[in-house]
Amino acid sequence: MALIPRLYTCQNFQSEMASGLQCNANSMMISLRPKVEVVCYSSFVRSAKRKQQGLRLEFPEVERGRQVTVAASPPAEDTTVLTQPLTKEDLVAYLASGCKQKEQWRIGTEHEKFGFEVKTLRPISYEQIAALLNGIAERFEWDKIMEGDHVIGLKQGKQSISLEPGGQFELSGAPLETLHQTCAEVNSHLYQVKAVAEEMGIGFLGIGFQPKWALKDIPIMPKGRYEIMRNYMPKVGSLGLDMMFRTCTVQVNLDFSSESDMIRKFRAGLALQPIATAIFANSPFTEGKPNGFLSMRSHIWTDTDNNRAGMLPFVFDDSFGFEAYVDYALDVPMYFVYRKKKYIDCSGMSFRDFLHGKLPAIPGELPTLVDWENHLTTIFPEVRLKRYLEMRGADGGPWRRLCALPAFWVGLLYDEISLQSVLDMTADWTKEERQTLRIKVPVLGLKTPFRSGLLRNVAEDVLALAKDGLERRLCKEAGFLNEVTEVVATGVTPAEKLLEMYNRDWGCSVDPVFQELLY
Repeated sequence: MALIPRLYTCQNFQSEMASGLQCNANSMMISLRPKVEVVCYSSFVRSAKRKQQGLRLEFPEVERGRQVTVAASPPAEDTTVLTQPLTKEDLVAYLASGCKQKEQWRIGTEHEKFGFEVKTLRPISYEQIAALLNGIAERFEWDKIMEGDHVIGLKQGKQSISLEPGGQFELSGAPLETLHQTCAEVNSHLYQVKAVAEEMGIGFLGIGFQPKWALKDIPIMPKGRYEIMRNYMPKVGSLGLDMMFRTCTVQVNLDFSSESDMIRKFRAGLALQPIATAIFANSPFTEGKPNGFLSMRSHIWTDTDNNRAGMLPFVFDDSFGFEAYVDYALDVPMYFVYRKKKYIDCSGMSFRDFLHGKLPAIPGELPTLVDWENHLTTIFPEVRLKRYLEMRGADGGPWRRLCALPAFWVGLLYDEISLQSVLDMTADWTKEERQTLRIKVPVLGLKTPFRSGLLRNVAEDVLALAKDGLERRLCKEAGFLNEVTEVVATGVTPAEKLLEMYNRDWGCSVDPVFQELLY
């Protein structure tokens, strides 16, 4: 049963530190004005104060007056202090704490890319990646993230660079106010990466699936959590290792104002995710040949681990809310717990058991909110809920598409008129129709049959809503959708253009794609 919506109302408190963005339709001049800080609560009041390296969450009205101190950036178990056991209500409250007033909504964009040796096209080794990370850190003043003696990422302000299991290079961008800032951030990141990588003979490829090399050719990154996942994946699906080592995506993270706002955006995002998959389809090659898919990356998720992936039909139930998502997440098998700077293999175990101190890997030990936050990152549906919503259905691609993907979703979900239009449009779509789109779109793209027409016809209406939504933001952002306007107008996906070049211009070789989609 969902929590009663009124329990997740928002109260406004003046914040001297906060500031809001106003965009003028005739100018990109940015003016700052005071705004409010939102505190969302259920049956208790939550206050958050940053204190040294941790985030202190105080629950004054919870019985026994328990307090929890959580390190700001998981995994950071060593600085975690837990004075009382967590309850399911605490886990629900953690999600609800993401509620923000509209003026505080931000845009967080993440993208992954394949590094390769320019001369050989081979994937770059960890040693090359480490040298690249060290070079970026030294030249552009990033802080290094270490695991043991290995550099595994970089951090600068609210941006971070991390490594996926096969060395895919990921930028997790800062939460930003406009798409102009988002695209500038992407451009700055690519400039910095290229400045160091080109001196090393390294290039980066913007595509959704490794086009040339087999699993055995992909290096393995020295990260403890990935070793656990690598051993577990073959037990629960046939394509999990391909997901880990040979896919790249671009996603956008967006905010919500309340439980009801989260529900509406979650439903709209799930219903339209296959359309985003089609528009951004960009992974038609495997091991040097066409693979029969337009988005091989998307297809891979259908047989990776269906306990933690998919279209989440329960989101469309009347009872859905924060509590229902917590119930779902509690039943998703765990991967690991992080203790004493090491990952402990808990694959297949239950977080529900963990709540009661009955986790077989560490009996008697109780979870912290950092453990919960880490667990939420191991769930991989097409739309994922944390303290924000992640739109996860698009293939990686060239830089213009890295700007177009957040533009698509911001126009649809951050504008009330467009959001309601999407909900009205998709209200009578059945669970079976949504799942059929999920299965067929990776093969057929915008040419997927849907009701009396093609998915392209729906995509035209959806893209128009996205453009209208961006126009109403008065930030001159609609131009970021130009990159995908032709895709929707013609029904020809990026993957189909690559296949045409493969057959017509490239002599049935995938090697030229490394130059075609080079950042």
